[in-house]
Amino acid sequence: MYPCRFHKLPMLFEHGDNYYYVVWETSCTSGAPLLEWWYDDASRHSIEPWYRKIDDTHHRYTAIFGPVVNISHVHYKVNNYRLSTKQYTIVRRGEAELNRVLVIADNQNGPTEFRKVLTGIQQYYGASSKPDTILHVGDAVQNVGSLSNWQRQLFAPMEDKSGLHHTTPTLFVPGNHDHDKRRVPSNRNLYMDMYHGLYNTDELGKAAVTNGSYHRFFHSLSVGSARIIVLDAECPSEEESEFLERELQSLEFQSARFRIVTVHIPPYIEFWDPYGWNKKNEKHWGEHIRLEYDPLFRKHNVDLVISGHQHNYQRSTVSHNTNSARSGTITYAIVGGAGGVLDLKRVEDWNMYNVTYLNHHFVALDIKDRSLSWTALNSAGTVIDHFALQR
Repeated sequence: MYPCRFHKLPMLFEHGDNYYYVVWETSCTSGAPLLEWWYDDASRHSIEPWYRKIDDTHHRYTAIFGPVVNISHVHYKVNNYRLSTKQYTIVRRGEAELNRVLVIADNQNGPTEFRKVLTGIQQYYGASSKPDTILHVGDAVQNVGSLSNWQRQLFAPMEDKSGLHHTTPTLFVPGNHDHDKRRVPSNRNLYMDMYHGLYNTDELGKAAVTNGSYHRFFHSLSVGSARIIVLDAECPSEEESEFLERELQSLEFQSARFRIVTVHIPPYIEFWDPYGWNKKNEKHWGEHIRLEYDPLFRKHNVDLVISGHQHNYQRSTVSHNTNSARSGTITYAIVGGAGGVLDLKRVEDWNMYNVTYLNHHFVALDIKDRSLSWTALNSAGTVIDHFALQR
């Protein structure tokens, strides 16, 4: 269909340490597009993207580029003879610098409220500043296989209200709504089928990747002086359990100033739909996180566990036994308030949460060397919670 145009301009994702994943979409097969990336005053690298036809007017392209090391700025653009994007610039921060992380989750099925949250985010950071990373803790859309959901609930609000997703990489945590858990070629992962741990061309060319029957979301990476482990709550497996134990004990995690785990379903849920909770066995969805993973979090002195899923805000800082010289506390935060219908009915009481806020919100997480600052704000920009850690 001509003229060919972009349906979705590039969205940028973190893809492990020093790698980025880019997805974009056009209304036609746009010739032979290339993803170009480069440093200041340096030659350009060109990558041929992977192509997936979603339907006759939606043609999706994805590419992974890197490694990007020891550099403060990196630029990229999509380029071909039919249509190209402008140049986008990613600002990379060092460990001793201030790394500003925007934390959101569960904007699905609530584009009007999501736009209000995005307005609050714009006002918080101001015209001359922006976050360095977006941590999205899952459920970006309601229906993973719906093109209109992706456009109305994620891409259009982000484009209209901020455009952050072009230059601020998203650290994506899979939810129960926004990725297809089936490992089959016909999976409906329209935009989120990234392949963590597969960085070189040979591995990425494997049939299991190209036909869609392989995808793995759990991974880890560093953001400033923090090490972050991302878990897939929906697809527990022996492989993920082994990965978690290995990462928790790794030198990168144990030597980090701040140790963070993020997983969509919280270990301790208190608010939900009572019918689904009691009659549809939804109370059991996250049991493996509480019973298997959480003891490991405490054993290995995790500082902060960030989740979504429950559509409101809660935070708890609790003490636990530890043989470490660290503080012996762990903080659990639920940040599921970026736009979805709120959960207002209590179904459990764990007698642990210090703060509960039953409205939409976002979190500004600032990490700089030995300091971590967590500030939760509602859509109007009013602070609803704050805590800080020093190491």
